[in-house]
Amino acid sequence: MIRTITALSVAIAGLTLIAAGATFLWPQAANTPITFTTLHGEPVALYGAGLYRYETAFAGAGSTGTDIILLAVVVPLLLLMTWGFGRGSSRAGLLLFGVMAFVLYVYAHRGLSNAYNELFLLYVALFSASLFAFILLFVWAYAHAAVFTDVSAGMQRSLGLFMFVCGLLTSYVWLEPLVTAGLAGVPPRLLDSYTTMVTDALDLGVIVPSTFLSGVLLLRGRLLGYIIALPLLVMLVLLGPTIALQTVLQLRAGVTFTPAEIVGPIAGFLVVGVIAVWFLWVLLRTVRPDDQIIRPAA
Repeated sequence: MIRTITALSVAIAGLTLIAAGATFLWPQAANTPITFTTLHGEPVALYGAGLYRYETAFAGAGSTGTDIILLAVVVPLLLLMTWGFGRGSSRAGLLLFGVMAFVLYVYAHRGLSNAYNELFLLYVALFSASLFAFILLFVWAYAHAAVFTDVSAGMQRSLGLFMFVCGLLTSYVWLEPLVTAGLAGVPPRLLDSYTTMVTDALDLGVIVPSTFLSGVLLLRGRLLGYIIALPLLVMLVLLGPTIALQTVLQLRAGVTFTPAEIVGPIAGFLVVGVIAVWFLWVLLRTVRPDDQIIRPAA
């Protein structure tokens, strides 16, 4: 399993480098806005340039911001943690587990949500590879869950409550505009040129239940709660700079926000991200450097 995970992780890092790097190497024609009429009869201006030319300005600039984070932070982390994991570091393996969750999250969106472009098959390959790498890492992490037995009961309760808070906040952020639009009988504001809300579906259908499940398990003293919480914590840490950079690029692309829409998400994810860093530091500190990976015979 160790060699399979290592090989998959290296391949994923390489493919991510190609997919994210293509954004900046793709021919950039003159940025000519394209007006698109949605299924709801509303005109929407598309990004109109580069690989994301068929996205809205909001999604195109946001995807570009994500690609910068992938190149500058995620790919180096993948390679570094894979190297440590291959050398027998449990800490590196746990962090690799978390980083892989972020890659899976990104390329699930690219394959299911982004407007079709020339890299679609690469997005599908990354979605598939990161999904199976994540499953293998989950199995490995669960087999090593005993490394968290030294975490204090107080810290365990605090992390459980934090998971509940994150679940409630995420539920509110996604449900409020959906419920408001539904009651008014209009499409959600950010539906734009798309046919459905994939991000909302994934977050409400997977991320939110995962936070609540982790919280319940942690409050009951179950080690599985740590295994579910750890990738969520890493994702929170990486989402902070991602959302900040996305917002900057979206403003440059002409997307309009109210001051509250700018400050709220950035400040919120900054605070949550800092707390997540602290929890990660405490959890990984309990994993002693000599807690080496138990390698299977075959």
